[in-house]
Amino acid sequence: MDRVSSSMKQVSNPLPKVLSRRAGGGGLEAERESFERAQTVSINKAINAQEVAVKEKHARTCILGTHHEKGAQTFWSVVNRLPLSGNAVLCWKFCHVFHKLLRDGHSNVLKDSVRYKNELSDMSRMWGHLSEGYGQLCSIYLKLLRTKMEFHTKNPRFPGNLQMSDRQLDEAGENDVNNFFQLTVEMFDYLECELNLFQTVFSSLDMSRSVSVTATGQCRLAPLIQVILDCSHLYDYTVKLLFKLHSCLPADTLQGHRDRFLEQFRKLKELFYRSSNLQYFKRLIQIPQLPENPPNFLRASALSEHISPVVVIPAEASSPDSEPITDLVEMDTASQSLFDNKFDDIFGSSFSSDPFNFNSQNGMNKDDKDRLIEQLYGEIAALKEELENFKAESARGAVQLRGRASELEAELAEQQHLKQQAQDESEFLRAELEELKKQREDTEKAQRSLTEIERRAQANEQRYSKLKEKYSELVQNHADLLRKNAEVTKQVTAARQAQGDVEREKKELEDSFQRVSEQAQRKSQEQAEVLDTLKRELAASRQELQVLQGTLESSTQAGAEQSTRIASLEQERDSLSWAAEQHGEEMAALRAELQQLRDTLSREQESSKMELETLQTQLRDKESREQALQWCLAEEQFALLQGTAREAERMVQDALGRLEDPAHIGCTGSADYLLSRTLAASECVEQLQDAHSKYLCNHAALGSLLPCLALFAHLVSDTLLQGSATSHVAPMEPADRLLEMCKQCGTEAVSYLSALQDPGTVEGADCSLVTTCLGRISAIGEELRPRGLDVKQEELGDLVDKEMAATAAAIETAAARIEEMLSKARAGDTGVKLEVNERILGSCTGLMQAIHVLVLASKDLQREIVESGRGAASPKEFYAKNSRWTEGLISASKAVGWGATVMVDAADLVVQGKGTFEELMVCSREIAASTAQLVAASKVKADKDSANLCKLQQASRSVNQATAGVVASTKAGKSQVEEKDSMDFSSMTLTQIKRQEMDSQVRVLELENQLQKERQKLGELRKKHYELAGVAEGWEEDAAD
Repeated sequence: MDRVSSSMKQVSNPLPKVLSRRAGGGGLEAERESFERAQTVSINKAINAQEVAVKEKHARTCILGTHHEKGAQTFWSVVNRLPLSGNAVLCWKFCHVFHKLLRDGHSNVLKDSVRYKNELSDMSRMWGHLSEGYGQLCSIYLKLLRTKMEFHTKNPRFPGNLQMSDRQLDEAGENDVNNFFQLTVEMFDYLECELNLFQTVFSSLDMSRSVSVTATGQCRLAPLIQVILDCSHLYDYTVKLLFKLHSCLPADTLQGHRDRFLEQFRKLKELFYRSSNLQYFKRLIQIPQLPENPPNFLRASALSEHISPVVVIPAEASSPDSEPITDLVEMDTASQSLFDNKFDDIFGSSFSSDPFNFNSQNGMNKDDKDRLIEQLYGEIAALKEELENFKAESARGAVQLRGRASELEAELAEQQHLKQQAQDESEFLRAELEELKKQREDTEKAQRSLTEIERRAQANEQRYSKLKEKYSELVQNHADLLRKNAEVTKQVTAARQAQGDVEREKKELEDSFQRVSEQAQRKSQEQAEVLDTLKRELAASRQELQVLQGTLESSTQAGAEQSTRIASLEQERDSLSWAAEQHGEEMAALRAELQQLRDTLSREQESSKMELETLQTQLRDKESREQALQWCLAEEQFALLQGTAREAERMVQDALGRLEDPAHIGCTGSADYLLSRTLAASECVEQLQDAHSKYLCNHAALGSLLPCLALFAHLVSDTLLQGSATSHVAPMEPADRLLEMCKQCGTEAVSYLSALQDPGTVEGADCSLVTTCLGRISAIGEELRPRGLDVKQEELGDLVDKEMAATAAAIETAAARIEEMLSKARAGDTGVKLEVNERILGSCTGLMQAIHVLVLASKDLQREIVESGRGAASPKEFYAKNSRWTEGLISASKAVGWGATVMVDAADLVVQGKGTFEELMVCSREIAASTAQLVAASKVKADKDSANLCKLQQASRSVNQATAGVVASTKAGKSQVEEKDSMDFSSMTLTQIKRQEMDSQVRVLELENQLQKERQKLGELRKKHYELAGVAEGWEEDAAD
């Protein structure tokens, strides 16, 4: 009643407005306005500033609204009015609701939202500047939504909820490996954004407290449900695409994909595990757990082990205030009927039909109602058509699923067949593994020794490299010193040239000074002569004073000029003397500097000489150490050669010792396997000779000689043991020659290995004698090969036909002889003897007829096997290809023909009274065993549903029955003859009877002793027969392979 009253309160006010607008603008506009108002209320209730989780019923109303209007125009018109950039909680809840719309809303939501992608990017960058609260969460969530929109825009085949079948996933890549490669990269980017949001939400919570039960914690955790749903599908598709890429591309090309997948696998596994432990998610969703180890993409069969993670949302997973999702039509009808019933109870039925008299108030006539009814009928018809289309699509999907189920069943049957083949191969491989383990034990010792040798060689190589580096450093230092010495020499040469220049200038100055002094002396002499002349003239003038008065003044003026000239010359002399003094001082300074340069040069020369001597000493020491190291390396290499040769010699001597070991006498071998071992040993000897010659040319080639020595010792030892084992089953003379040649070969091998251990004889060591001995062993082995194996494979087909024809002819001949013997017995015998002979010969005739029928059935089955198995090849090629089976048929047919002939001879002797009944029974059993061998050889390659095989089996049963008849008739005849020949003791005395009794006891003991010996002899004969048959059929060779 409270809910009804509240509904009445809510409905009482809007009804007049809606109906008044419907009367004014029409029913569709009112319905649109009502829808927009309801969507606005739901969106505002879902996206609010309260820090609580979005209520499921409001989000569901928004989703249904997108399907109703086939788009998201109303949603964006309401969201654009919200202050998303001003409130982080409001933006966070908007991201949650928008994520739900992209997943579960109408397909056009993506088209209507692409235009707002730039606004979302700007908002993401804006919220990214906040490091606390919901800022970083909103930034990362907006990046995720943008990535999701870009992914679905590039890949329109993927729906918003990412639910696709394997066929749809293949169609999305259009069967192009490049598209699959790019699609995988885009999925990695998408999944990385999902994981970033996952990790950011968990890092923003205080996991030490129960945050999942608080309203704020649920507000942050609620969007992770959509993230978990997306991650499960993205992980599944990524695994399938990587397996598909590995089937088309090399593994190295996809190394980056594998590394990125492993990183995301670890993160997603950890986040799924942490989420599954939160109480909030346990009530709303069942989170899958990823496998312990990531898939191995390098193994194609690992795809069958992959299990797609499935996220399960229980029916009760809705929040407490949410409502179950039901059909909108049924929900509206039920709520309307409930409202009408309550309304009738309160106001009466007449009031409920038109409670407020709207028909008279709004003038709504019947035509409007009819149009509204027709419109509703049209919508109902459209919904029915959509329902039919949905049913047809469901039927097609069911057919496709049934076809897929049939394909999977066929694949399952094929996998079971492959599993059976794998089991058979595993049994065969297990047997090979046992033999390989034995060989591995033999080679482990050689490998350990080789490993130790390689380790020592590596250590020596490291020491040698270090010494080489040190030597390079010394050479570099020596070169630097030589360059310094050259520079000093150049400086000394330059100083010497400068000194020479100074000396030359000094000489030039001295020469110029001497020339000036000589010139002054000449001038002084000239002046002296002029004075003398003047004096003479003065005297003459005095004498001739009267005459020379006129010239006196001019003479006086000339004297003044001469004195002036003399003064100038004296001044010039003083300047020259001063210049000479200055030059002398400069020369003294230059001499001092030259002396200093000489002292410096001498000191540098002495230091350079000392350094050069030191470097030469170090170089000589290094060369001596290098020679010592080379000598040590050579010694160690030869020690390695000695150790390997000593170990190889020990192996060969051990093989020679085992030739004389009594425990080895029981070992046997085939000539064919001996030939294969001899051939391998001969090839190894050739390789050893080449390696030995290379070692003699260059001792550094020891690495190729040591493995050859180990293999040589192994193969020679194996050849000696196989030769001894073959001699145990060979005739006396070839066995002695083979054993003697094996001993000689071992002795020559030991001599060669001993020569390798002595430094004086290592160059003269020759293994040609070993090769000669191996050739002789091979020749003896060729003599010991079974004759049956000498038949060419091309002749096997003709030989089968001949043997089968010979067997049939032998059986017909035996039957004719039995008829002849029967006619002779009837003509010559009477009484009990005739009866016994007729019964025995009649049963033998029946046996021959049964064997004849079996041989014919075997020929028919053999022809059918050849026709079905040869394909395009000829029968001879088929027999040659299946030589083992062919040889088995030949052996079985020979045994049947031989048994028939022997049984006829035994029957003839019994009829004549010369043979024994036991011989005839043994012959009949032997021929039955031979026919069983023929049947088994024919059944090996026959089809189990073959009609000829059924005939052959029926003929085999007839042969067994006929054999039993021969044995029974023989025993009956024997008993009749023994009754006829019964002894008469009536005339014997007590002493004679006692004497006969003692003789009988002695005879019984003798016969028992003979019986025991014959049984031992029979066992040895059978054992020898099996051995010879095995050699003829190649059993031991197959086991060795």
